[in-house]
Amino acid sequence: MSAENLDLAAIARRIADNAPNGSLEQAAAGSVAVTCATTRTLAEARSVLAGVTPENVRRAALELLDRLEAGERDDAAG
Repeated sequence: MSAENLDLAAIARRIADNAPNGSLEQAAAGSVAVTCATTRTLAEARSVLAGVTPENVRRAALELLDRLEAGERDDAAG
């Protein structure tokens, strides 16, 4: 696991923890958190997230990973 993946996992976990229970945001952020914590690279994380179901959670998770990777970390962890 890279330090970057672990950093993104921690940020995504905070987002999931702050999201409403049962929300799409919570499901997507939880998926990103677990995936980033258990993969070695962002490319591997993206590949794993591409298999997430249902489709709306997959899309939201990949969009969140894109935003986090692009540096929207402070706003996202909010």
